Amino acid sequence: MPIIHELKILPEYFGPVVSRTKKFELRKDDRGFKVGDLLLLKEWDGTEYTGRQAGIFIITYILRDCEEYGLKDGYCIIGF
Repeated sequence: MPIIHELKILPEYFGPVVSRTKKFELRKDDRGFKVGDLLLLKEWDGTEYTGRQAGIFIITYILRDCEEYGLKDGYCIIGF
């Protein structure tokens, strides 16, 4: 059963996600993300939620363990 991960997203990244020009997230790898899980991205202005949501996206790819290419340990890039 897939998990729905509700995540905050800042306004400067929210628009590109909604328009589908940005199809990834760089995140701290602290939630047990798995391919097939779902992302619910909720716009956050730094203080509170704005009430806008980018939708629910299926995680299709996760990049981990690539410190040699600049991805810090404990972080992942999530494709959707």
